[in-house]
Amino acid sequence: MRQLTILAVLLGTLVVPLDSAVNIDFPWITAQFRLSIPQIQWLVISYTLSTASLMLAAGRVADMLGYRRVFLAGCSWSAVAFVLCGLAPAYGWLLAARVLQGAAAGLILSAGPALITGFHAETRRARALGLYASVLGLGGAAGPLLGALLVARFGWSTVFWARAPLAGFALLLGLALPRAAAPAARERFDLPGAALLVVAICTALAALNQARHAIVFAALLIAAVLSAWGFVRQERRFTQPIIDIRLFLDRAFAMANVANVLMNLCGFAVLLLLPFQLARMPGLSFTAAGLLLAASPTALMLAAPLAGYMAARLQPRRLMLLGSALASAGLLGVGRFAGQPALLALAALLQGAGQGLFQVAYLDLVAGAIPLRDRGVAGALAMLTRTLGIVVGATLLMLVFQAAEAAAARYGAAPAAAFLVGFRAALGGGAAIAAMVAVAVAASIRSPGRARST
Repeated sequence: MRQLTILAVLLGTLVVPLDSAVNIDFPWITAQFRLSIPQIQWLVISYTLSTASLMLAAGRVADMLGYRRVFLAGCSWSAVAFVLCGLAPAYGWLLAARVLQGAAAGLILSAGPALITGFHAETRRARALGLYASVLGLGGAAGPLLGALLVARFGWSTVFWARAPLAGFALLLGLALPRAAAPAARERFDLPGAALLVVAICTALAALNQARHAIVFAALLIAAVLSAWGFVRQERRFTQPIIDIRLFLDRAFAMANVANVLMNLCGFAVLLLLPFQLARMPGLSFTAAGLLLAASPTALMLAAPLAGYMAARLQPRRLMLLGSALASAGLLGVGRFAGQPALLALAALLQGAGQGLFQVAYLDLVAGAIPLRDRGVAGALAMLTRTLGIVVGATLLMLVFQAAEAAAARYGAAPAAAFLVGFRAALGGGAAIAAMVAVAVAASIRSPGRARST
């Protein structure tokens, strides 16, 4: 029975990273709904805004109502959302279904880490989180390959239809999850704080998307800052806040969360730009390109359980240092060996392995710093910083790439050479960010903040 309930959590979680299959479906979706290429970005934005803005509040709800209840709600909503996406008669309907899908993903990810660690003793927490992180890597690796096979044979909507049975099966298995005991005292949910948090995250991410439009960008940024300020004030005076803001007074804890945003920002460079480089490599088959693209998430999937075992011998911050250093070297190698498939694969494997080590160490640190009764908030915070890093990375890395490519073209470089300049600039920038994270983590080891543990 215990194995089945663990399987339920892992399968329910798997439907979220498998959304990487949608990326390869973009050309078919634009053709199906007769869209311009820029319009396809809303397929990602609608999903991401919904997931990121609701995740922390969902974690608080899970702590109050029980992780089982929130996880099952996420699985059932996911199944419905996938069906609605597949049936969408128009692009607006598809976007609305994607919002529902994003909200369901937020519910699953806010409860998943708490559920998986609840099956293990606290001394084995890191191993449980390593298993959980490996599922995120598995979905990231399998999504593009699965999506390519499904779309080529059955059409654009199958990247959604195929996940509905998986979510439904996870829901059925999840019914066997143990029910939470009734809370000793009824807690109040901080609805004003949740609303301010949703507005702050939505406007901040929307501002990034509108960075080229100065007036819109400034208005959204002001709204984000004011909402964030209001959220912090609300959390300080509310007796049962969504998250205890005082946690961030611990330098090590605050640094770890910023570091996770930055590591996911720079790590996304591989998935964002490598497909374009692979398409320019002569003689490279579709299968070989898919395997190269899957190298980084596959290494993450394999390194995450290893990190869980290493955590018994290394403190989380030392494991974060090792992971960020490896990721930096891997990103540098991906840019350096852009035209050499074998060396490129090794570099991508190195980057993914470093990302896996870092991610598990960060998850373990956050879970240990936040009280056990708030484990839902801890998991949601970890997933939120991961999502924010990816979204910010998609914007900033593309800006670096385009600026470097345009500069090379102005100096007379041919299109292929200009692309390579931009590619290496973005990957080099990512490597520099990961290296800065490694330096900051090393400094925090020598000068630690307050220690918190549960």
